[in-house]
Order: sequence, then C-alpha cells, then structure tokens
Amino acid sequence: MAEFLLKYADSRGQIKEQVAEADSEKDLRDRFAQQGFLIYSIKSANKAIVPGLAGGRSGKKGVNLEKFLIFNQQFLTLVKAGLPILKCLDLLADRLTDPKLSKHIQTVRGEVRNGALLSDAFAAAGVFPPIYVTSIMAGEKSGALVEVLERYLAYQRLSQSVKKKLLLALIYPCVLIVLVTALIIFMVTYVVPQFATLYSGLGAQLPGITSFLIAVGTVASEYLFVFVLGIAGSVFGARLWARTEGGKSRLDAWKMRTPILGIIWMKYQVAQLGRVLSTLLMGGIPLMQALETAFTSLESRLLRKSLENARQLVKEGQPLSRSLEASKIFPPLAIDMIEVGESTGALPAMLNSVAEFYEEDVTTQMTATLSLIEPAIMIFMGTFVAFVLVALYLPIFSLSDTLGGPGG
Repeated sequence: MAEFLLKYADSRGQIKEQVAEADSEKDLRDRFAQQGFLIYSIKSANKAIVPGLAGGRSGKKGVNLEKFLIFNQQFLTLVKAGLPILKCLDLLADRLTDPKLSKHIQTVRGEVRNGALLSDAFAAAGVFPPIYVTSIMAGEKSGALVEVLERYLAYQRLSQSVKKKLLLALIYPCVLIVLVTALIIFMVTYVVPQFATLYSGLGAQLPGITSFLIAVGTVASEYLFVFVLGIAGSVFGARLWARTEGGKSRLDAWKMRTPILGIIWMKYQVAQLGRVLSTLLMGGIPLMQALETAFTSLESRLLRKSLENARQLVKEGQPLSRSLEASKIFPPLAIDMIEVGESTGALPAMLNSVAEFYEEDVTTQMTATLSLIEPAIMIFMGTFVAFVLVALYLPIFSLSDTLGGPGG
C-alpha cells in the first residue's frame, strides 16, 4: 500500500493533515468522503511538499492573472453551455495564447482525464491561486460550479481593477522622480566640472559654497562609474536580502511604520483579506478553511502572523471579530463591521462591504498623497537647480564687481 499526505476539513470546518495508507488515491478519497470529510488535497507522501501555514506560498511562480482571468471567462461560458469539464479543457488547452498557461492547463487536463477531480488537478499544478482551487473544490462539493466560477471572476475583476488604479496613480510620480534624478546627475557630473575648469583658468578666489559644489562635482565625475557600480551592487544585494525570511519580515515592519503610506498599505491588505474571505464564504467554504486560504493571499508577513493567531482563536471557539481584534493590528472600523456581520448572520456580505469600503479609502488616500508628493518633487527640483545656479554664478558676479570697480 502507498502512503499519501491527506489534507481535509472535518465536520467542524477544522483543517487537518495526516499521512494515510491506501491502494490508490481514489480509494483514499472515497474512504474519507464516505465519512463526511471535505477533501482538500491528496499527494503522494514521498513527493509532497508541505509548506504549512507558517511557510508562506509555493516557491513556483504563479500564472499571469489577467490571462488566467480570460481563460476562466471562456471556461465558464463552455460550462454554462452544458459541455463536460474534460471537453471544456480539451477545447481551451490547445487554443490559449499564453504558452506557459497552456502548458499548465494541458497538465490539468491530463490529471482530469486520469480520474482526478478538477480542484485536485489545479492544486497539483502548484501555480494557481489558492482561492481559485478552494472555490473550485466548493463548487464540486455543492454542485454549483457555475456560480463559484462567476463569483471568482467577479472577485478577480475587482481585484485587478484596484491594482490597476493604484499603478496608474504611481506612474507620473515615478517618471518625475527618474527625470529629477537624471537632471541632478547631469548637473553635478557635467555642468559643475565645466565651471570648475573655467574658474581654475581664471585663478579666482571662490566662495565656500562654490568650492564645496565644485569639489562634489569633481569627485562625482571622476568616480561616476564607481558610483553606478556601487548603487547597482547595493540594489542587487538589497533584492537578495529582501528575498530572505528575515529581510521580508524587516521590510514588512518598515512598511507598516512608514507615515501615511504604512496606513494605506495596511488598509489595502485588509481590503484584500475581506474580499477573499467574502468570496470563499459565499461559495460555501467553512470559516476555518477560508481563513487558511486567505492566509496565502496576504503579502504582509505581520498580517499573516496575526491572521494565523486569529485562526487559532476561532478554532478555540472565539468569534472572528474578537480574534482579529486581539492582534491589535486590524482597524477598529473593520472589526466593528465584522462583528455586526457575525451578530446578524450576514458575515460574507459584511466582509464584502469591508473590502469595498477600504478599497475606496485606499484609492482616495493614494490620490490625495500623490497630489502632495508631486509638488514636493517640483519644489525640491527647483530648489536644487537654484542652489546650483547661485553657487556657480556667484564668482562671476564677484569678478564683475571687481572689474567694474574704481580703477578698473
């Protein structure tokens, strides 16, 4: 008999993992399904990789979400037309324009053809969003795959819309910062050394501010290549450090402590959490399993840790609102809204309202913050240019006064 790593939800919604023996994966699935368990995944014990809640996401790079969204729109249309799942995958697998996604869908098609459930086939690929895999599993168990797919598509469209709004809002400030940086480098490494050569030939006594600027410009022009290599090396080293667990945790803490932007980042994560939980709960997923799936959707390690602590409290019988409040991180308004949803039996709808509220709040605050950053950049650029011009032309004014004085 072979050993399998089984992940399932019991009748209370608690997620469990265990190694079980069976002649085949199908026999093990049938045995636990007959006992009323909701099977999450089954993997060969000698090949399984168990990231666990504390381990974060899979090391594989995920699929392009926009192209995956298009695939699901086509998949939903075919399913609603009454075609069998395998036939839908056959029609789409070889017609996708993204070679990478096509390869993964072909793998899923092969798993389904061999008798695997659709959710297990997507889970085995290891590249698809956990919320998608969990939603498909719920649709299979409830017989409402169409409704689940429609709900996931709605979630993904909203999520992509919010991300695009934020990225578009950041484009202009980023371009402005690049141009200002290029202007500063040009003036310091080219313009200033030209004036240094001029004043050196005149042998004039230079003011302190001019001498300082020329010294900086001369060093910068001579060691520009070294500076560029140093900056490139620092950026590369920082990226490597940011990929380590310690680096990710430290960066996450810095993000949270950043004035204004830290609050915006927190609200964005809360909105994402609310959207994921709402989508899963509306799809019939138990709260415990929904919290585990939502855990993988959060980018903030600090929030992940808080959500894991909250999950343990919910497991012990505490309400979700009180469990999240114990972390001292989640906004009080979000806690109050979730508490109202629990007391009225409308938690999924209230979580959706939380997501909508904070998504709108994030967009508003980002717009307001960027509207202040842009003039600040312009003021800085104007001040720097004025400083350079004054420092460079001050000796010329002094020389003209000397030459134009008595006896000149």
